[in-house]
Amino acid sequence: MKTREYIAFTASAMLMTAVGIDIMLPALGDIRNHFHLGSDSTEAAQIISFFFMGQIGQLLFGPLSDRYGRLPIMRLGFFIYIFAGAAAAFSESMTVIFILRFFSGMGASAIFTTSIAGVRDRYAGDQMASIMSLVFTLFLFTPILAPFLGAFILHLSDWRMVFFTPSLLAVFILLWSFRLKESLKKKETDVAAYNLLTSARQILQNTTFIRYTLLTTILFTVFSAYIASSEFIIGVIYQQPALFTWIFAGTGVIMAIFTFMNSKLSVRFGAFKTLKGLVISYFLISMVFLAVTLVSGGVPGLPVFLGFAVLLTAINVTIEPNSSALALEQLGDNAGMASAIYGTSFFFIGSGVGTLISNQLKTGVQNMVICYAIIGIIALLIVLAKK
Repeated sequence: MKTREYIAFTASAMLMTAVGIDIMLPALGDIRNHFHLGSDSTEAAQIISFFFMGQIGQLLFGPLSDRYGRLPIMRLGFFIYIFAGAAAAFSESMTVIFILRFFSGMGASAIFTTSIAGVRDRYAGDQMASIMSLVFTLFLFTPILAPFLGAFILHLSDWRMVFFTPSLLAVFILLWSFRLKESLKKKETDVAAYNLLTSARQILQNTTFIRYTLLTTILFTVFSAYIASSEFIIGVIYQQPALFTWIFAGTGVIMAIFTFMNSKLSVRFGAFKTLKGLVISYFLISMVFLAVTLVSGGVPGLPVFLGFAVLLTAINVTIEPNSSALALEQLGDNAGMASAIYGTSFFFIGSGVGTLISNQLKTGVQNMVICYAIIGIIALLIVLAKK
């Protein structure tokens, strides 16, 4: 593949994670009704959380991709994603759906980690940050289009078809992958437990890797909480369900604009300077958000809440390409394992903490706003701690 097609393919492969989430959001209300859950129940949002937690599979698939190559593991991920997603569409038990969503997330984790490792095989440093920003720009068309697609499918059918659609899309991208050449030149890493532990120890002793993995993880906590709970916040807390699809699509447009700008900024100023500026902006905005919320008695109006939350979400996804490039810059020989630890940390740990944040929303959005502020402080301290 030439560069443009490779960027388009990588974005399409990675969007299997996003489409597995975003297309579901308009259907959560129907799922609550189908399974006779209360209108204020946050249980349906766990469909998103279990998918996120399936990303722990990166710890398995990352090392395997170092040993056997990126493409075989990516294609294995597609098969898991397709079959788990299709099975969830026909389940009559929320528990079974949660389990299948976890496995669907595992399939997505194989696709995600091999995609990042593949980019690292080809690029490094500021160039990787720029390429990843362009990938994320295309990737972020998913939250723009997926909610409309989900709503359209609901108009024609029901929530089961919404669940089935990502599996159908994955089939086409799997077929596209046969145009891609293997990016890993050496496939000699032994997958024995001892060597895996040795590789992991070397990665975890890299302070640069730890710093940026921690930064991405703590930012992802409130990001995942907002994404998983956005339908509940807009439809239940603010009583504006008809606006949800438009608001979520608008959020995607803003995120895409930010990541496209980052592809230019990371080349001009470097990944670290760009990231530092973004984190400082996140901190300042989160502080203002908290102050405005407290002044309004803990209940900001919907336009105010969305204005701040969407801006912070856009900055969050703009930080990630820089953070991943800086985290993996020195770890090219172990890119699969490193991207697996990196991805597992922010997806699995971040979404787990994000679920706890989501569960605090029954009484309003104040607790989420407080979390934005706390995470803004921690993120700033991590960046300023760089020697």
